[in-house]
This record gives sequence, C-alpha cells and structure tokens, in this order.
Amino acid sequence: MSSVFEFDAVSRAGAGTGSAKAIRRKGNIPAVVYGGSAEPELIELNLNEIEKKLANEAVYSHVLQLNIDGNVQNAVLKGMQRHPARDNVIHMDFLRVDMNEKIKVHVPLHFINEAESVGVKAGGVVTHSMVELEVVCLPGDLPEYIEVDLANTDIGESVHLADITAPEGVEILAMTHGEDHNLPVAQVVQTRSAASEDEVDEEVDSEPEE
Repeated sequence: MSSVFEFDAVSRAGAGTGSAKAIRRKGNIPAVVYGGSAEPELIELNLNEIEKKLANEAVYSHVLQLNIDGNVQNAVLKGMQRHPARDNVIHMDFLRVDMNEKIKVHVPLHFINEAESVGVKAGGVVTHSMVELEVVCLPGDLPEYIEVDLANTDIGESVHLADITAPEGVEILAMTHGEDHNLPVAQVVQTRSAASEDEVDEEVDSEPEE
C-alpha cells in the first residue's frame, strides 16, 4: 500500500439524534471508532475534507490513520451512511486495526481486457455479478483492488471466484467456506443482435440447393 490517508477528527461527548443533527449543522460528520481493546469512541470529522478523500477509491480498502485530538490510530472504514436525497455523508463507522491481526475488508474489483475479450469480439457483452470482494488478510497486505482478467472469456462463459488470483497473503473469504461458494463474478452473454445474426446464418445454411 503506497498511499497514506490521514483523517483529522475530534472527540464528541454527545450521542443521539439531537447531537448528530447539531454536528451536521456546523458542517461536520458524526462517527464512531470501535474494535480492539479500547472502548468505542465518538468522534466528528469535517464534511468537506471527508468528501474530498472519499473521491479516491483507495480510501475504502486502505488502513487509515485517524488523528483524534492528536492521538493517531490505525483503522479501516467499515460503514458509511448517506442522506437518501442529497447523497452527502451523514455518519461513518471506523474499525481499529492491529497490524499483526487479520481483518475482513471489502475490496473493489477492477475488470480488465473487457473490450479485448473473446466473447465481446464475437458480439457479446460483459455483465458483472460482483463489483467487490470481501477478503481476509493482515492490514499490511490489504490490496487497493483485485483485477479480474476477461481476455479469454467467450460468449456463454463466466469467471468465478476460483478463477481470480488474489495477491500474496490475501484470501477471498467466500472461498474459505468451500467450493459451494465458488460464485460467478462476471460473464459474457450473447446480445440480441448477435443472436439474430446467428439465426440468419443458420437460415442461409439450411436453404436447399437449386
């Protein structure tokens, strides 16, 4: 992990809806930090600073440095609520991490070679069943994303979890539960136009000779 994301925060004493609304009115976000041997801690962060950092996809799959009143803690972003109409962040959950203990984190998938895949060149289209994976690893091994190569996927074929090569030290959580959890991640399906062309070709091939 090459990037370091620092979040400045301050402790907050109040809990409940009234306190949260007051925090939002002054342009901040209420949040909570939990996990580890310490008690859960109520904090607040600046909304504008948070929105800028969240524009970087890597924030969601990195160990973050939370600077709370000058005390820096390692944490990952575990949950976030947005306003249903305005879509701005209204609450965040952070999980403290021990760099020597494994954690479970959702990591985004990056699909590569879609346009060059065998199936797409034959007229198919790629559909995604997943856009992220839950992985288990040490915080220091946490990948920013995991690539899914679709170059050799033909029409009617799928890429499953077992086909994905995770980085060293990283396990795909679903696959630790057995082969029954080897779910499809992406597939190339035949488009209607491609199917129509095939039907036309079949009709031409089946015409009787004069």
